[in-house]
Amino acid sequence: MKLYIAGHQGMVGSALVRRFQREAGVSLLLRPFNEVDLTRQAAVEALLAAEKPDAVIIAAARVGGIHANSTYPAEFLYDNLAIAANTLHAAYRQGVKRVLFLGSSCVYPRLAPQPIPEDCLLSSALEPTNEPYAIAKIAGLKLCQYYRRQYGVTFHSVMPTNLYGPGDNYHLEDSHVLPALIRKFHEAREAGRLEVAAWGTGAPRREFLHVDDAADACAFLLRLADPPDWINIGTGTDVTIKELYKMVAAVVGFQGRIVWDASKPDGTPRKLLDVSKLTTLGWKAKTSLREGIEKTYASYLAEKAAGTLRA
Repeated sequence: MKLYIAGHQGMVGSALVRRFQREAGVSLLLRPFNEVDLTRQAAVEALLAAEKPDAVIIAAARVGGIHANSTYPAEFLYDNLAIAANTLHAAYRQGVKRVLFLGSSCVYPRLAPQPIPEDCLLSSALEPTNEPYAIAKIAGLKLCQYYRRQYGVTFHSVMPTNLYGPGDNYHLEDSHVLPALIRKFHEAREAGRLEVAAWGTGAPRREFLHVDDAADACAFLLRLADPPDWINIGTGTDVTIKELYKMVAAVVGFQGRIVWDASKPDGTPRKLLDVSKLTTLGWKAKTSLREGIEKTYASYLAEKAAGTLRA
């Protein structure tokens, strides 16, 4: 199988590369963003016409946390919509039979039932702080569903929970919560600071999945002859943000105080995915949150020492 991984240099894409390099009979097609701009339809079309991959995984995306989504809503909607539409349409036109599109748990309503089942999609309003990103991912998911229904191609989607791991973005404002915490606590410990500021109340609950587990789930789903149109990927367990802060602080070795600023937004009250469908199919996450944070902190230190840290 010749497999094109779109977005192979990102955190998720890198994990997919690591996973499929171990898969016998898989030849990887990889192109950096500066060679193929996925927001430009002609560029994507030319690549797939020339290379003719058997399968495509769309892991490319413009990503970020609450601050980034709120600051750049137009870019988050346009870039992610363009990546999904261009890649899926080009794949169909060039005869690609199998496409796996990576969505996000933020496609589900802000006040979705917990754990969140796949069938609650579009049942009520989205979380405003990441609505642009969510709308683009919903469009990609629906494009997969409709190309499959209309043309018989196996285009399907996965909805991962919050991902973290090697190659993450550690920017203090534009990254997701877990990598931002790793950097924040590391720098506080190094500087000998006695306290670290925290946004919100710490009450919201979040689920976290190590990116290598997510990549393994994608490999599992690509082996299924008739996968669901979209399916949740997660651990099935969650923690409060306050518990997360304490866990990261312990792993990093920060022993000062955590000071909560309740004037800052919490975001969605809870985001726990119902992963019973995936569990029934035969896949479960292997990495505990504590183990995953330890591995990620080690990779943070290694990337920092090598000068490759995304921050």
